[in-house]
Amino acid sequence: MAAMPSNWRTKFFPNLSFTPNRTMGHILIICGDASADQHGAALVKALRQKDPTVRVSALGGSHLRQTVDQFIYPLVGIGGFGFWEPLTKLPQLWEAWTAFKHCLLTDRPDIVVPIDYYGFNIHAARRAHRMNIPVAYYVSPQVWASRPGRIQQLAAAIDKMLVIFPFEVDLYKKADVPVSFVGHPLIERLPGPGVEAVTPVIGLLPGSRRGIIARHLPILIQTAERLKKEFPLMRCVLFHPEEIERAFYAPFLAGSRWIELIDDPAYETRRTVWLAIGVSGTAALENMLLGIPMIILYKLSTLTYWIARALIRVPYIGIPNILAGKSVIPELLQKEATPEHLAATARPLLSDTFGRQAMRETLLSLRATLKEGGSSRAADEILEMIA
Repeated sequence: MAAMPSNWRTKFFPNLSFTPNRTMGHILIICGDASADQHGAALVKALRQKDPTVRVSALGGSHLRQTVDQFIYPLVGIGGFGFWEPLTKLPQLWEAWTAFKHCLLTDRPDIVVPIDYYGFNIHAARRAHRMNIPVAYYVSPQVWASRPGRIQQLAAAIDKMLVIFPFEVDLYKKADVPVSFVGHPLIERLPGPGVEAVTPVIGLLPGSRRGIIARHLPILIQTAERLKKEFPLMRCVLFHPEEIERAFYAPFLAGSRWIELIDDPAYETRRTVWLAIGVSGTAALENMLLGIPMIILYKLSTLTYWIARALIRVPYIGIPNILAGKSVIPELLQKEATPEHLAATARPLLSDTFGRQAMRETLLSLRATLKEGGSSRAADEILEMIA
């Protein structure tokens, strides 16, 4: 058995116990990013509603820490995304991997549930599979966007894939992977569409990881400054993800104190913005589900961009455009992602009420393609596998 680091438990979880309990179903959840952490917590709540005796352990983040019986490791706090960042996180990733293996050996779960986060979770799935522990992979990695060969890697390591987008089903069926479309868990967490504020409001969404925020927030602030000159009554809100401390934003906002840094867990402000400008990912999907007109931007280092360009096989990066199969929202990437271009793209949307309403209706029509109840259906699938 692999030896645990001597300071592992006392460093992170002095009260953590690995006392096995075989009297009830034991589910091990693994997620490595903030949105998956929220999906995981919602899944735990659905599992407990259906079977109060179920016992859940997890590697994850703050949401799972609050909901599971045994929190094993703060994997969400590590990061490690992209082509180069994982290399800088190897000590923490190894510590997480050691904790995962220790759990498998000392408190064997009845099923392992990886959520997205392919780089770590494919190894976790393989290890569980070799130990004859069922694996239900919840939320497919974006194999349809790049590196489709990963489907075959997943096929050899999992027992079932639980997907959240309808177009993902055929991809796994073609690879002979058992698959179920359970619906998107975000729908059950978000409120319905709101009503625009009386005066212009733009929302800035630079991401939920420090590196991505640092790359995009200066561009967004400069864009907002340009728009403020043309729309003097405009309010600008910068949405603060709970995973990042507020002090992180202070250097960026030092010269733009009119921009409001706000917490908005219930989306009360977000639902009222006229236009959102931000990076692709979960925030763009949230905007779509709320019917918020938006512009997507994204910048990578030159080397990373060319590697990504060689790998990516879809014409869009924003999920609204991918679902629609055409461009329904603007995407400004790399050299186009400048304050000048962003302001020029935002200007007509802020000036045209009917244009924004048309985009809002298009986005809400895409929401209708995703069924509700993702967490509940996923819970049913998982409990059926361990019954």
